[in-house]
Amino acid sequence: MAISEGQGFDRSGTVDFDGARQEVSLAYLPEVQIGDYILVHVGFALTKLDTAEAERILREIRELELP
Repeated sequence: MAISEGQGFDRSGTVDFDGARQEVSLAYLPEVQIGDYILVHVGFALTKLDTAEAERILREIRELELP
């Protein structure tokens, strides 16, 4: 979505959680670019996921949703 090009804890990005947008810290993943899938916990991007793994996780989460 958008990345601020700061250094360390000043680097952040707006991420899209299946339609919900949130600002998160990218301090731990300086290589992340727009379009990458990331795992976020308490406002910090912790892991970059490959597309196949991210799509599998999203599919499983959607299957858990109530009708």
